[in-house]
Amino acid sequence: MSETLLELKDLSVRYTTDGIISRAVNHVNLKLNKGEVLGLVGETGAGKTTTALSLLSLLPKYTSEVEGEILFQGKDLLKLDEKEIRKIRGRHISMIFQDPMTSLNPVFRIGEQIADVIRIHNEGIHPQEVSDRVDSILSMVGIPTSRKREFPHQFSGGMKQRVMIAIAIACNPDLLIADEPTTALDVTIQAQVIKMMRNLQRELHSSVILITHDLGIVANFCDKVAIMYAGEIIEYGTLEEIFDKSRPHHPYTKGLFGSIPNINEKTDRLHPIFGLTPHPSELPSGCKFHPRCPQCMEVCKEGNVPVYYEGDYKCQCWLLAGKEAAV
Repeated sequence: MSETLLELKDLSVRYTTDGIISRAVNHVNLKLNKGEVLGLVGETGAGKTTTALSLLSLLPKYTSEVEGEILFQGKDLLKLDEKEIRKIRGRHISMIFQDPMTSLNPVFRIGEQIADVIRIHNEGIHPQEVSDRVDSILSMVGIPTSRKREFPHQFSGGMKQRVMIAIAIACNPDLLIADEPTTALDVTIQAQVIKMMRNLQRELHSSVILITHDLGIVANFCDKVAIMYAGEIIEYGTLEEIFDKSRPHHPYTKGLFGSIPNINEKTDRLHPIFGLTPHPSELPSGCKFHPRCPQCMEVCKEGNVPVYYEGDYKCQCWLLAGKEAAV
C-alpha cells in the first residue's frame, strides 16, 4: 500500500475585493501518495495556482479565506501559525513559480539565493558545507558551478528555470509544486527541463504536483491526472484512465484533447472548446461547464452534479449518472 503524503479535504478558497466574492476553489478533494506525480490540468482561471498557493499559506492575507483541511504527513497545514508554516516552506514543500524571469532576485548572485534556503533550514551549518551543497545542487540541474557567482540577468530563460528548480530542491523536499514550469520557454528547452525534472524526481524520491495546461507534458511526466474547471476537480484518475479514448470522459476533458493536434490524423481544423471560463465571482448554477458543453441537458443547469466512481477514478458529470453515481 502506498503511503499518503498529502490529502485535500473539501478545500475551498474565496477572495473578497470591494465587496465582490470570487469563489476560486470549490470543495476540492485530492490525495497524493509518496513518490507520485500528479498533473493538475485546466485552462487559465481554473483555480490551479490558488490551490497550490493555499498549500504553502501564500494567499493574500486580508482578501482570501480558506476552508477545509490540507493534511500533509497527517498534519493540518491550515491550523499552523506563520512560524510553523515557515519551517515547512522550502524544507518539506517547495514551489517552482510560474515565471522564472521575475521570480529570482535580480540583485543577488544565484549561488547566494540557493545558499539562503540551505542556511534557513539548517541552523548552525558550516559555510563550507553550504558551499559544497550549492555546488552539488547546481551540478544536479546542469549548471556549471563556476557560474554560481553570476546574476540572474546573465542567464537565459531556460537556465533561469534551472536555477529556480535548484532553489526548490535545495533541501530535498517531500513535495515539489511546479506551477507551469515551462510556460515561458521554447519547445526544445521545455523538453530538456521536463526530462531533468523527471530525473530529479526519481533521484530524490519526491512527490510532485505539476500545474499545467499542456497535456503533452502530462503524458511524459505524470502518474495521476486531475482535470480542474471553475475551481472544481471534474475528473480524476491514472494517466492511462484519463488518456484512454475508449472510456467515457467529462465533455471538458474531451474538449481539451480535441484542442490538441494529432500527427496520426489528417483534419482541416482543430475542435476548440467554445466560450470562456466563467469568472469566479459569476459561477453558473448546476454544472459549471454547462454553458459551454455541447452535450448539455436541462438537468445539468441546476442542483448538485453526481459523481461517478470506479476505484480511485472519478468523474463529475450527469452523462455518467446511470453508472452507480453518488452525489
